[in-house]
Amino acid sequence: MLTGAGISAESGVPTFRGNEGLWKTYKPEDLATPEAFAKKPGLVWEWYRERRQRIRSAQPNPAHQAIVKLAAHTDEFLLVTQNVDDLHLRAESEGQRLSRNKIVQIHGDIFETRCSRCDFVITGKGGSPEPRSAQAVHVQKGRFSTSVSNSDHKHAVPQCAECGELMRPGVVWFGEQLNIREIERVENYLARALCDIVIVAGTTAAFGYIIDWALRARDPNGQLIEVNPDPTSLSGWATHSIREPAGSALPRLVDELLAL
Repeated sequence: MLTGAGISAESGVPTFRGNEGLWKTYKPEDLATPEAFAKKPGLVWEWYRERRQRIRSAQPNPAHQAIVKLAAHTDEFLLVTQNVDDLHLRAESEGQRLSRNKIVQIHGDIFETRCSRCDFVITGKGGSPEPRSAQAVHVQKGRFSTSVSNSDHKHAVPQCAECGELMRPGVVWFGEQLNIREIERVENYLARALCDIVIVAGTTAAFGYIIDWALRARDPNGQLIEVNPDPTSLSGWATHSIREPAGSALPRLVDELLAL
């Protein structure tokens, strides 16, 4: 299963596409870059704090829930998502949730905070270091320190407790390489066996690696099912295309697949 921003958008999380992706007249591609962080780290963190809060307020939708249901009734399952939010992890079906070992967030995790220089990482929403007031906060080694200044945005971001460098969101920015460990997880899964069914939902499949994984994962006699309101780069290879939003199409599709 491969998913993209369209699924999160149905829960109210804006995509990077079109005017809805704009923030204070900034385009996401003007903020989600190493260069933007180097020049205006305070502005970049302000944007990510707002994104985090919006995601916290969002709820998983029927598409997320249908994926959990499908995973619970299959022998082998891997979800590769381009979404950096936690909606797949929070989704429930019949009292079950997806375990982290069945999810690859290929573009990173927005609730992870990591050092921009060393390997120090804080995982999970509980480690979200959004500064709340114009004061310095210092904590023990193994956590992080935050300095906030009304006059200098550069100091309005968390600093690494290990090396003192600025901390950044744990996402893959434009121009950066994918996490090699996450790539290996996908490749190891594909090396074990091909899939009877590959579902690609809520994505335009604009990245070559998404197309590559979808095509390589499918068994020659298997199905490649595309769920997206509009045609995508994968449409020509799909054995079946469902031109509907994932929230309405996936629950029905999963029920049909499980009834086979």
